[in-house]
Amino acid sequence: MIALVTGAGSGIGAAIAERLGRDGHRVAVNDLHLDAAEKVAEGIRAAGGDARAYAADVSDEAAVSAMMANLRAEMGVPEILVNNAGFGHQAPFPEIEPADFDRIFAVHVRGTYLMIRACLPTMLAAGQGNIVNIASQLGQIGGVELAHYAGAKAAVIGLTKSLAREVSAKGVRVNAVAPGPVNTPLVAALSDDWKAAKRAELPLGRFGEPAEIGGVVSFLCSDD
Repeated sequence: MIALVTGAGSGIGAAIAERLGRDGHRVAVNDLHLDAAEKVAEGIRAAGGDARAYAADVSDEAAVSAMMANLRAEMGVPEILVNNAGFGHQAPFPEIEPADFDRIFAVHVRGTYLMIRACLPTMLAAGQGNIVNIASQLGQIGGVELAHYAGAKAAVIGLTKSLAREVSAKGVRVNAVAPGPVNTPLVAALSDDWKAAKRAELPLGRFGEPAEIGGVVSFLCSDD
């Protein structure tokens, strides 16, 4: 199958793309930066898989349309879509500027919507498909100095649940994965105080690893 993973130039997205490549899927590696996507695609190919890199800002409708046209011409129609693209921004609520709020929602929520909008029609026509949205634990419990990020991830969870009700009976599975903190550049950018407080909350006493999330997504994309 062809699997499209957004925001796959590093962190969780890269781990998901690499795992799906090992699972035998042909992987379209998307990232805002082509060089980062190409590096991950090269690694998948070096391991014996098939992957191509595609650069696009998932919050930009025209960029998404152009990427999808290229992808369909070069690889075919994605049967698996993993919406992982995102970024973090930490600030006390009074310091969150409208531009910060808008950009968080543009990438995490609008980006997820635009990607599903681009891929869902062919899945429905085929009577099969698999969509996995990467949400966050913070979308369920909230996060200090991350109100806009947590709000966006809560929106992704609501979108996922609603779409699953709408299209599951038509052969398209829709799920979300809501990780806690994972050792990625996004989490590394948060304050040391935040990371220490968060680590103290976790039963394992450590943050997750990207490959662990890759394993969950691999299961959700499998026949199991």
